[in-house]
Amino acid sequence: MDRTLFTPKGTYFFHHPTQQSNGTQPDMQSSNNQPQTSHTSTSRSSDSGEPCVTGKWASSLLKECARAISDKDSSRIHHLLWMLNELASPYGDCDQKLASYFLQALFCKATESGHRCYKTLSSVAEKSHSFDSARKLILKFQEVSPWTTFGHVASNGAILEALEGETKLHIIDISNTLCTQWPTLLEALATRNDETPRLKLTVVVTASLVRSVMKEIGQRMEKFARLMGVPFEFQVISGVNHLGELTKEGLGVRDDEAVAVNCIGALRRVEVEERRRVIQTLQSLGPRVVTVVEEEADFSSSRNDFVKCFEECLRFYTLYFEMLEESFVPTSNERLMLERECSRSIVRVLACDDIEDDTGEDCERREKGIQWSEGLKEVFSPLGFSEDVVDDVKALLKRYRSGWALVPPQQGENHQLGIYLTWKDEPVVWASAWKP
Repeated sequence: MDRTLFTPKGTYFFHHPTQQSNGTQPDMQSSNNQPQTSHTSTSRSSDSGEPCVTGKWASSLLKECARAISDKDSSRIHHLLWMLNELASPYGDCDQKLASYFLQALFCKATESGHRCYKTLSSVAEKSHSFDSARKLILKFQEVSPWTTFGHVASNGAILEALEGETKLHIIDISNTLCTQWPTLLEALATRNDETPRLKLTVVVTASLVRSVMKEIGQRMEKFARLMGVPFEFQVISGVNHLGELTKEGLGVRDDEAVAVNCIGALRRVEVEERRRVIQTLQSLGPRVVTVVEEEADFSSSRNDFVKCFEECLRFYTLYFEMLEESFVPTSNERLMLERECSRSIVRVLACDDIEDDTGEDCERREKGIQWSEGLKEVFSPLGFSEDVVDDVKALLKRYRSGWALVPPQQGENHQLGIYLTWKDEPVVWASAWKP
């Protein structure tokens, strides 16, 4: 098999013959639950005489405000929120943007308005969501950054190797990634030396934003499969309240099918207390392989300690925002849209805890790779990535600017527990493969 087919050549099944969307989106910051931001320079001093340090100033001010909220120091909270409001801007440099989006979450936490603000942000995002805007955003992000394609290439490689030689394949995709990883897998199947297998792709949709565009995506996937000459069946499973409710019967799994389960960014949206049940549910589907990709952040172990959770959230999104700043041009609409997507997650993590969730969205309790591994090892055995798959990922990273690297499996007890994508030596995405 041609190994280069594991590396994305561009999700061109997304391309549209008509004029492209301009990618604009309403300002996700526009909510009555937060103070308005200004474009004041970061060098401005507050009336209290406390100078705001130029450079990397946002982190210290934001952490101080988080500690004040934890201590319920109302006068300090008001003062720091005012300072941040004067300095923050969603259109400024990286520090101003971090201050703007984290200010929103801190304000919501301090005023206990997080749930209401999150619903407003989600509603605005859903109304503005379309296939064209999603397509343009995905294509541009994958062009400038391997943040998502890293997991796609690693997972596709593991799935193709685990299902090699089978004639009836069934991939259960629990990812909300708009099927962007599957065109290259279809290409690889089409070029197999033996008979082209039949592929059934079942997409389990848990996010309302994704549900709204799945009809269009399904039509394009079917058209692309015909072009590749791969017998193909596509089905969407929506309206699932909890992933633990999935069954073989509900997913249409047949006894003569070789099953793979693909989970990209899916497990973090399961309540912490439900994760063992969900992992057992995945085992009950009888898969040959389960691929799991998650971003490297821990918002779970510190969920009862607001300051620690805040610091970890700030650490992770600082890396993400700095990556976006170096990957996109300053005037990029796509960059602004990605940053505003983060604003919802930040509010969800920091300001919606211990509130009964009727938003229809899942939680945002991320864990790091070593934490996921501990839970997965109770049910599955680690399936290390082969040298060929690791080489495919390395080839992918060469397409991007310097700063990206792959941390391969390490020797020793945990050598098979996945691989990491690093940005400037900081792990940001973890990919793994598992077998029953």
